[in-house]
Amino acid sequence: MALAQPDQPDQPNRPGQPNQPDQPGRFPIDSLEALRAAFAPGRGSPPLGPAGVRAFETEHRLTLPEPYRTFVAEIADGCRDGPPDYGLVPLAALPDCWRGEPGDRSLAAPFPLTGAWVWEDDPRPAEEIDPLVATVFDHGSVVLGTDGCGMYWHLIVSGEHRGHIWQISGEGAIPFGAPFGHTTGEPGFAGWVRHWAAGKPWYDAS
Repeated sequence: MALAQPDQPDQPNRPGQPNQPDQPGRFPIDSLEALRAAFAPGRGSPPLGPAGVRAFETEHRLTLPEPYRTFVAEIADGCRDGPPDYGLVPLAALPDCWRGEPGDRSLAAPFPLTGAWVWEDDPRPAEEIDPLVATVFDHGSVVLGTDGCGMYWHLIVSGEHRGHIWQISGEGAIPFGAPFGHTTGEPGFAGWVRHWAAGKPWYDAS
């Protein structure tokens, strides 16, 4: 059963864009069943429960996108097996190798990108680019984990790309999902997990 949505009509991070995956109350029930099937019993961390999820949302002034919201509440709050390679970290945690300070993160601030950006190829000076890069890492996302080498996976929780998965590294940022190219995976958390559970490389499109 999907976690009931809180009564929060004035939240700025729920734009209801029709192209966003995993909208609250709209995700197919098979997405949740696919998530249950993808994680072996006993391998994940205990779920937070509805009260734990709501406490997190109240603290950060946001509503998590589905089906991740119900996944954390009812299935598992992280899993050491992944995805990604070094494990799915708990909701309120960051990978051990996280590059910044936890206090710099603002989950309610809108994630600033809607398309891929390779900043190492951007000709603008560092003093102009660096503050923008900081917002890509720290605004509007939950960090799901890392594949190592500074490659982090984020679930966007605020802004136009709410519900999408992004890979963000020291070189740039790219959204995950077949509509964006480079992969056959479906966009959104459920599609990202399905792709991993099928044993496919992240970027498997020819």
